[in-house]
Amino acid sequence: MASLSTTINDVIDNSWIGQSEPLKIFVVFLVTGIIAYWLSKLLAKIVVLIAQKVALQSDATSSDERFIQLRRAETYLSVFIALMRFAVVAGAIILAWSIISDNNSSSANAATAIGASTVFVVLAGATIGSLLRDVTAGATMIIERWFSVGDYIRVEPFGHVQGVVERATLRSTKLRDISGEVIWMHNQHMQAVSVTPHGVRTEVIDVFVDNVEVATRAIDALMKTLHTGPTMLAAPMRIRKTEQIAGTLWRISIEGKTVPGREWLIEDFFVNALKDADRSNDDFHIVYGPLVRYLDETAEKRFRRAVRIKQ
Repeated sequence: MASLSTTINDVIDNSWIGQSEPLKIFVVFLVTGIIAYWLSKLLAKIVVLIAQKVALQSDATSSDERFIQLRRAETYLSVFIALMRFAVVAGAIILAWSIISDNNSSSANAATAIGASTVFVVLAGATIGSLLRDVTAGATMIIERWFSVGDYIRVEPFGHVQGVVERATLRSTKLRDISGEVIWMHNQHMQAVSVTPHGVRTEVIDVFVDNVEVATRAIDALMKTLHTGPTMLAAPMRIRKTEQIAGTLWRISIEGKTVPGREWLIEDFFVNALKDADRSNDDFHIVYGPLVRYLDETAEKRFRRAVRIKQ
């Protein structure tokens, strides 16, 4: 650092720029700023390429444990980009300061220090406090592993702010919602986060019918009308279970997995389609239902421990 600052200082002093102190200061900050910009951009591009390879591996793996590890690595790389840019900017400021202060008189150094201190106090009062709150909140979320890049989250107390985490740094978090809009959040405003496991919500529709064969054919036909995709149903709907309750009364459980924000495909569209099929088909009669409920195996295990009722 010292040799680089000396070299740049000698080049400037030996040119016509060195004859004017204000012009010298301007050129020094301009040159160091350009160097810092392109250096941080180059390093960030390298890290982004690494993060993209990690993202491809996490999307392709079938192991949940490996998937979580790769998602965390992707999150740490996103944070590392911000830290790296901060380090480059800090290094550029130190380099510029060493060049400007080199060969200056003590009075000039004192005047420069007073001016820089005044500017720092003004900027610190407006920005540093808010920045530190963001960094503290971001560091806490990352250490406690609230979420990872690629997770679908909902931010509280802003219930409408939800989407896939595209980027997470110590200062801010970038989300993309289901409509494609990009949302930036200061970390200090994220009071709580709801994370959707595997990015999908599983719902089960229970239908009680008196003619199971006709009902099954009608349900199979209706399930084929719903499309699957990253922003629609995550997987084709299927009949999860068929159970005889008593006599001719049967319960058919239909399972569907949908991304958050598309629950209406199951709760409204499919349920209304079942009711229409019931009204238009004399052989297909819904006795009870349809009843819609969420299904999550982990939640059932946790609630099984929490709900203590003597049998």
